[in-house]
Amino acid sequence: MLEQLREQHPRFIYWRYESEYVGGNLYLRWQFETALNITFTPRVVIENLPEDAWEGCPQEIRDNLVFHLGLAEMPSYWKAACSPEIIVAAGPLSCEQIAWWHDLFINGMGEFFYVNKIDFTAPDFLTIRAEEPKEPKSGWLGVPQGLVNQRVLVPIGGGKDSVVTLEILRQQLGSVDCMLLNPTPAAEKIAQMGGESTVVVRRTIDPRLLELNSQGYLNGHTPFSSYLAFLNVFCAILFGYRRVAVSNERSSNEGNALFHGHEINHQYSKTFDFEQKFRSYVAEYISDGVDFFSFLRPLYELQIAQRFATMEAYFPIFRSCNRGQKTNSWCESCPKCLFAYVILYPFLSQEQLDMIFSQDLFARSDLLPLAYELLGVGEKKPLECVGTHEENLAAFHLSRRKIEARGEPLPALLATVASEVLDKQSNLDQRAEAVLKAWNEQNALPAGWDAWLYPSA
Repeated sequence: MLEQLREQHPRFIYWRYESEYVGGNLYLRWQFETALNITFTPRVVIENLPEDAWEGCPQEIRDNLVFHLGLAEMPSYWKAACSPEIIVAAGPLSCEQIAWWHDLFINGMGEFFYVNKIDFTAPDFLTIRAEEPKEPKSGWLGVPQGLVNQRVLVPIGGGKDSVVTLEILRQQLGSVDCMLLNPTPAAEKIAQMGGESTVVVRRTIDPRLLELNSQGYLNGHTPFSSYLAFLNVFCAILFGYRRVAVSNERSSNEGNALFHGHEINHQYSKTFDFEQKFRSYVAEYISDGVDFFSFLRPLYELQIAQRFATMEAYFPIFRSCNRGQKTNSWCESCPKCLFAYVILYPFLSQEQLDMIFSQDLFARSDLLPLAYELLGVGEKKPLECVGTHEENLAAFHLSRRKIEARGEPLPALLATVASEVLDKQSNLDQRAEAVLKAWNEQNALPAGWDAWLYPSA
């Protein structure tokens, strides 16, 4: 099927972008095209943008921002047929920029290749073409004068990680603003509780893509966090923020599987490798006036859970389950739900756990295959945003120790994990302590901000 699709659709073309400011909202649209008269027109609305923020922004900055957001949209539509060639007709790209985008496609689409069994390693698997810039892009970088907001913009997804970023920065800085994309009920409530003001963006996927998927065209995971990165820089520049603090943690640096000799990482666009590349790209080609970084980069997910355990007001509100997003619920049967349960269990009382979950997931023997995958003894690490194998070992161990300290028998799933996995490990007390005290020096935190995260480690 793959070869047939690539033959039928030899080129994927990014034709143009459009922007229109109407009634306080900014409307954006892009046009992509491939063979057989297939056209995609994704849309974005940025709500409540001050008129002077848009009209007062130089045209070349506006064009460059919209152009780049379109580039970030491409993987979602290119994946349908995996065209061998991408032609960028909407704007110029230097050789260095083309290499950067090629790298993102190969690494960021790794899970898509893995799940669809696509060998992406041939040198000619993907070629990106665009006109060279006619002159160096200089003199227009930076944020528009008069629009600088000293507060930090924090993207909120609805999970515990962005809550921890929001709460710590709010306590330290006095106020923080939030950015919501297609806000879920959980994200809206979190922003209302902890944010000073909110930037809201609504993104619409072209329904033609879903139609093609139903006809057998390819589907799968894309580097969504890279899209969010470009969108947040876009909003930071227009609304005048100097800093964007995302909530990507150290755990995301660990991959999920090996495929054709390459590490496949579900969270590639959350990794420090991507963060470094993105920061350099933004400074060179978009704006040298916005500092994009992950505030939680020094920490593992287990450490973040430890800090979240002090933020009880958010327990009934936050959601970390992708399957339950539309219903604002926990499905309690997926890897993310089990992972969230395991890393929170050591730090919460039973009453606090009951505020979040409706049942004891440690009693669910049917979740044992997921537990094995989290612990590194399954076929692969779950293709979800979950922690490293080592911190999962630590979390299961701490949970077991907590139950045994109460003199209670271990629930079914945890009992099996204890006998089949934990009892075969050594030095778990020391290893768990090492995870809880760990600190990743590979981060881009502003000077002095590390102290805001470190004290409780």
